[in-house]
Amino acid sequence: MTIRRYFIYSAIGHLLWESAHIPLYTIWVEGSWSEIAFAVVHCTGGDLLIAMSTLLLSLFIVGGQAWPTTRAGAVILLAVVLGVSYTVFSEWLNIVIRAARAYRDIMPVVPVLDAGLTPLLQWMVVPSVAYLLAIRLPLSQLFSGGRK
Repeated sequence: MTIRRYFIYSAIGHLLWESAHIPLYTIWVEGSWSEIAFAVVHCTGGDLLIAMSTLLLSLFIVGGQAWPTTRAGAVILLAVVLGVSYTVFSEWLNIVIRAARAYRDIMPVVPVLDAGLTPLLQWMVVPSVAYLLAIRLPLSQLFSGGRK
């Protein structure tokens, strides 16, 4: 049930985030409304694949049999690190190498990473919130290893 809830909360979160930050990409001013809608749906689908892959990989590496009541903090920490890492790679690949999309001048860019700030924040915020909602574990128990 927890993984199913995580999927649903991730879908909602990523759809809202993609809809909110698409004006920071050139497609907002250069694309048609149908191209923009397709980009939002396409990117949300990709986000869900990344979210589920990073969660399952994190569960495999640091999760335990009693998850989510134990090791919940380690799992989300690793999932966020993996998601952010993939995002840095993906933004570089799609913006710099493939030129498949481009930032507008209004996109804040993280200098050292040369990646957009909003995609990085997306992979810190959305998985964390979706995970907290999905596991329904009090914050005080997130890193303590179990319910009290």
